Amino acid sequence: MTAIRRVTEIPGPNSRALLERRANAVVRGLGKSTDVVIDRAEGALVHDVDGNTLVDLAGGIGMAGAGHCPETVVAAIVAQARRLLHPCALVATYEPYVALCELLNEVTPGTFAKKTLLANSGAEAVENAIKIARAHTKRSGILCFEGGYHGRTLLTLSLTSKYGLFKQGFGPFAPEVYRIAAPEPYRRPSAMSEEEYVDACIAVLDRAMIAQIDPASLAAIIIEPVQGEAGFIPMPARFLRRIRELCTQHGIVMIADEVQTGFGRTGAMFAVEHTGIIPDVITTAKALGAGLPISATTGRAEIMDAPHLGGVGGTYGGSPIACVAAIEAIKLIREPGFLAHARRIGDVMRRELERMQSASPLIGDVRGLGPMVLVELVTDRTAKTPAPAHAIAVIKRSVANGVVLIRAGLYSNCVRFMPPLTITEDQLLEALAVVSESIRHVEENGP
Repeated sequence: MTAIRRVTEIPGPNSRALLERRANAVVRGLGKSTDVVIDRAEGALVHDVDGNTLVDLAGGIGMAGAGHCPETVVAAIVAQARRLLHPCALVATYEPYVALCELLNEVTPGTFAKKTLLANSGAEAVENAIKIARAHTKRSGILCFEGGYHGRTLLTLSLTSKYGLFKQGFGPFAPEVYRIAAPEPYRRPSAMSEEEYVDACIAVLDRAMIAQIDPASLAAIIIEPVQGEAGFIPMPARFLRRIRELCTQHGIVMIADEVQTGFGRTGAMFAVEHTGIIPDVITTAKALGAGLPISATTGRAEIMDAPHLGGVGGTYGGSPIACVAAIEAIKLIREPGFLAHARRIGDVMRRELERMQSASPLIGDVRGLGPMVLVELVTDRTAKTPAPAHAIAVIKRSVANGVVLIRAGLYSNCVRFMPPLTITEDQLLEALAVVSESIRHVEENGP
């Protein structure tokens, strides 16, 4: 029995009507990756307003790690909504906020004493991390990396790369932000081995401590253990270790941005666990709330307590409803059986995508970590010429045939796969067969 069910074309008439309403009522700058108009969802399936059922391989850009509408999360939300909506943590204390912070202090890497601050979005979590690092170190400089995505507030947009899509027209940006190249093994110089390339990247990092900013002026180094928007690029373990060494040596706060990679997305609770690196501060969001808006900044207690009383917080940060959803999501995801299934899903995706790569010169690279995988599309494998139009065409055809997909990559030429981690293997294989057909069609007929 197939999961995909099409009763109209996608988008159908009801979807097109709502898309027209959106165009008339919603700002143009709010992009959308697909023309799917969702009515309801469960697990890894979404149902549109025309009665079509699609398999979701986008997962809300990572939000739906625990699946759409998991029963325990929904039950907790309903029960909490009947008791207390939100009194504001700046006004009064309520148990779900404290309980979630305790749980995050427990599950995040590191055995040292920790504290947590809750907010609403990944960008807020990152901004809080930067402010706290500055308060702790009494320094202002922040080092970030090309390809990094850290949010859309003015400070986090200053940290974010990919200028044309995210930053054009929004400057001037925040000062004291320094940016260097991050490792990108797929596009390394052809004469270099991967080990030589990592050595060269570490040399660039060390040089930045002289050429760009003195370590004594650096408050934090922030990095995604797997760069998301840049195209699912896992940071080499040796590179992360060198960052950890520099931070320890010079009293710099190491911030791991795990907004997209956290809570099972890479097959472990957190991506840094694959390397054994323990950051001072970790930022989380997306899968944390199972679809509700909540984020967290968790770190060493002495660092997190640096800001003055009243220096952090916000009206809606850590609402009781979002907190209980997050608690149930963490309980679900941290189960060994859940994480084992996530790793299995990652293995299946990589196997099938590499099979497609062997049959299609359009696929230049398959990469990622665990169930966070993508394909990079190129028109020339040797030159690695980005093929953004082909990526759009593959996504459009896949969506029309019942699979939700989105793009990624610095050149917007990658198709990313971030399904809910509850997806069944049968659902995944059915969806990937659609993607395979779409790639073959676009390769033969052009974008």
